[in-house]
Amino acid sequence: MMTAMSPIGTTAPWPQLPAHRRWLEAECRRLLEFGRRVGRSEGGAAYLDDRGAPMGEQGVQTWITARMVHVYSLGVLLGIPGSGHLARTALSGLTGDLRDGVHGGWFHGLDPEGVPEVGAGKSCYDHAFVMIAAASAVNADLPGAGNLLAEATRVFLDKFWDDHAGLPVDSWDVGFTRADEYRGLNATMHSVEAMLAVADAVDLLPAAGTGSTSGVTAEATEWRERAARAASFVVGLVDRGDGRLPEHFTSAWQPEPDVNRDRPDDPFKPYGATPGHGLEWARLLLHLEAVTVPDHDLVAAAETLFSRAVADGWAVDGADGFVYTTDWDGTPIVRQRMHWVVAEAIGAAAALLLRTGKPEYAHCYATWWDYAERFLIDHEGGSWWHELDPLNRPTGTVWPGKPDLYHAVQATVIPRLPLAPTIARALHDGLLG
Repeated sequence: MMTAMSPIGTTAPWPQLPAHRRWLEAECRRLLEFGRRVGRSEGGAAYLDDRGAPMGEQGVQTWITARMVHVYSLGVLLGIPGSGHLARTALSGLTGDLRDGVHGGWFHGLDPEGVPEVGAGKSCYDHAFVMIAAASAVNADLPGAGNLLAEATRVFLDKFWDDHAGLPVDSWDVGFTRADEYRGLNATMHSVEAMLAVADAVDLLPAAGTGSTSGVTAEATEWRERAARAASFVVGLVDRGDGRLPEHFTSAWQPEPDVNRDRPDDPFKPYGATPGHGLEWARLLLHLEAVTVPDHDLVAAAETLFSRAVADGWAVDGADGFVYTTDWDGTPIVRQRMHWVVAEAIGAAAALLLRTGKPEYAHCYATWWDYAERFLIDHEGGSWWHELDPLNRPTGTVWPGKPDLYHAVQATVIPRLPLAPTIARALHDGLLG
């Protein structure tokens, strides 16, 4: 798998090179500059087009707003001027119209007229990102962040965390009266990410000046234990599936491999295996190991996930780039190249290089940044193209516009940080590079 790549020779792995770190810093600043029009006067974050202009017809989405709180909180922690205003504006959407003051939790979004999308119900995916946003905002000492974190964690524990299963419920109706039978690994993955971030933010609340801590009753160790329970389920799936993770499950957590066979390019619940999620899980398992105890099973699972994702997804159809999805035998299904997959591949390679020191991960890391520079980074319009066709030409069949800075910004920061604590806390603690 990795030996098929052409290594990009250096005297040291790229993440160790001062010039590369300066390049990462510059790219991070360029990405955050692209989002300068994301803030809405009414609060929340706009969905941006290819040039960074708001796309009003897309309405306002909670997951995008939460991600923008997160990335601009990172901007605050990095000392990038203008980040604080954008983070606070996006945060006001989470404490304002996106918040359901009647039933609790957060709407999936607002339609173009600003009306809550009640038909979409309440999703664990959205709520996990609200927790990530709140945790990052606490690290950045944003006003109201502590109260938001307290509320978000209460809702998550009350409605989404199934302590018996050690895994989250995926979605509810808008009134939290009926939980959907569907369970999903995507929401689980971001819940693990969120719980690790919350664990790193909890002890900052009394000193950060960000508001009341009432409601954040769980200690950091409890949040990490929950994350570990969910991760252990995924490690078991890795062992049974040779690194190809089923994404969709029944309420009893039995795999449903045929979900969305008729809609294979669904942006959130695609049919088949998703190499990008294998890469994302690989990195998260290493972050988890770094805050618990050395665990060979976590590292082995991370390496298996990485290897399978690369073998199934990278340059398998005659052109460089990762395919979006594959069938259960590894055959490509949706061959579009998504920017977030390459960003996660970069982060996973950096994490595995840091954890294992194996040179093949350095080769992968350099190869994928070279690919991003060649095909994904839009030097004229800004940000990264979110979707490329199988010949690496910009397209927008799944993801129109450029709404998301989260994956690309993290790809510029993760290689400059240790595996623990999580990103915002590491920046707060001055651990950057």
